[in-house]
Amino acid sequence: MNLSKSKYVRGLQCPKILWMDKYMPEQAPENPNLEAIFATGNMVGDLSMQYFGDFVEVTELKEDGKLDLGKMIERTKEEIEKGTNNICEASFSEGGLYCAVDILHKNPYGWDIIEVKSSTGVHPVYYEDMTYQLYVLRKAGLNITGVYNMHLNSNYVRKGELDLKQLFVLEDCTEICTFKLADVQDNIDNIVDYLDKTGDVEPVKDIDMCCEEPYKCAYYDYCSRHLPSPSVFDINRLKKAKKYEYYHNGIVSFEDVFMKAPKLSDKQWMQVDAEYKNLPPHIDKLGIKSCLEQYTYPIYYLDFETYQQPVPMFDDSRPYQQIPFQYSLHIQYEKGGELEHREFLGDPTKDPRRALCEQMCHDIPKDACVLVYNESFEKTRIREMAADLPDLAEDLMRIHDSIKDLMLPFQKKYFYSKELEGRYTIKLVLPTLCPNDPELDYHNLDGIHNGGEAMNAYPDLVNHTPEEQAIIRKNLLAYCKLDTLAMVKVLEKLYDMC
Repeated sequence: MNLSKSKYVRGLQCPKILWMDKYMPEQAPENPNLEAIFATGNMVGDLSMQYFGDFVEVTELKEDGKLDLGKMIERTKEEIEKGTNNICEASFSEGGLYCAVDILHKNPYGWDIIEVKSSTGVHPVYYEDMTYQLYVLRKAGLNITGVYNMHLNSNYVRKGELDLKQLFVLEDCTEICTFKLADVQDNIDNIVDYLDKTGDVEPVKDIDMCCEEPYKCAYYDYCSRHLPSPSVFDINRLKKAKKYEYYHNGIVSFEDVFMKAPKLSDKQWMQVDAEYKNLPPHIDKLGIKSCLEQYTYPIYYLDFETYQQPVPMFDDSRPYQQIPFQYSLHIQYEKGGELEHREFLGDPTKDPRRALCEQMCHDIPKDACVLVYNESFEKTRIREMAADLPDLAEDLMRIHDSIKDLMLPFQKKYFYSKELEGRYTIKLVLPTLCPNDPELDYHNLDGIHNGGEAMNAYPDLVNHTPEEQAIIRKNLLAYCKLDTLAMVKVLEKLYDMC
C-alpha cells in the first residue's frame, strides 16, 4: 500500500482508522472547525517558509485541485540538484512510502528536516511524524543530519513588524527521532499486515484509550455505538484511563456502576444516582441563599466573547492569546425590574481591546455588582487587558474586583438535576431551569449558536461582503445577548427556589 506520514501516524494510533478511511469514511461526522483548523495551519505554514530566508515551494496542483504528487517529487529532485537551500513541501516516495517535508533546509553537512506545527510545544505524537520522515528521506539517499520541530513561541509579544526568529521556536528533536528510527519498519509492517489480513471485511476491535489519544478518533461514535446511554463514559470528570479500566472490567452501564460501586467522588455519585434512580432535582436552599446574598442590585450581567489567533495580529498580543472582541451587558436596577441592554462588537481589522475596554468602563459604574458565569474566565481577560492597557488598568481592575459568579450554586451542586449530566455550563443550566422557551433556545439563533462559532466568525468577517458582514454581526450580537439574558433568567429561577 502507499503510506503517507499522516496515514502512518493514524495507523500507529489505531490501524482500524485506516480501514475506516477506505471503506466507511461516511461514519466520520463533519468537523465544523475543520476550515478554521486548515486556515490556522496555512497561516503558520506560510510564515514559517520565510524563517530561513529565500525558499522554493514545490507544491503542484492537478486540474481538479488535488496535489500532483508526481510533479512535486520531480521538482524536489530538481531543486536538490540545483543546490536550493530551502525547499518547502519537499516530496519523496520510496517503496510505497510517501512524505512531504514542510521545510528541507540545507546545512554545511547535509540536510535538516523542519516539521512545522501551529502548536506552542512539541507533543509526543510529533516525534512519530518526524521519525517517519527521517526514515523515508534516508531511504531516498539523503544525508539527514538534523530533525527539528518548528512551533510557535507562546511568550512572544508582538511589537511592530513580526519577528519570525522570535515568533517561532526551533526545537532539536534529532536524538529522539534517531532513537525511534529502529521501530519504524516494524510499525509499517504491523499496519500493512493488519490491513492485508482484514481486506474489505470490517475488523473487530474494541474501544480503548487509542480512541482518545493522541487525538479523539473521528470514528469514535461508530465504534462505541454498542454503549448504553448513559454509560460509565458519561460520568463527568472521571479520568479517561479510569473509564476504560472500568469498561474493560464490566462496569459499563449506570446500573453496573450502581451495583459494583467503583471509586467515584461524591459529585460523581450524585450524577449516577440522579440519572439511574430518576431522582427529582436536588435543591439546597441554604446553599443557594448563601450565594444570592453576594448578589446586590443594581446587577450588571456581563459576558465576553473572545477569539484566538496563532499569529498575533496586534501589538502587545501573543500567539493564541484570547482577545475579547465583544461583550453583552444586561442591567437590572432592582429585583424583578426592567432590563437595560448595552453591547459592543469590535472591528476585525483593528485591535478591539481598547475600544471595548473604554466602552465597558463607561457602561459599568463604580461599586456595581458585576455578575458573570464562570468568573475565572472574565477575570483573567480583564487582568490581561489591564496589563496591556495601563492607562485603563485602574478602572478595569475596579470592574474585576466587583465580579460575582453565578456559576457558584451549580458548581457546588446546591442545585442539581439529572438533566445536567454532572456538568454545570449555562448551556445546560438554562434549558434545565427554563425548558421549552423558544426565546431562550440557542438552537433557534441564526448563524451563531455557541462560543466556538462566534470565535471563528469574527475574524472571518473580513472575507465577506458588506451585506454578509451586517448579517454576521447581527448574529454575533444576538448570540452574546442571549448569554447575558440567560443569566438574568437563571438568577430569577434561583430566587424562586428560596
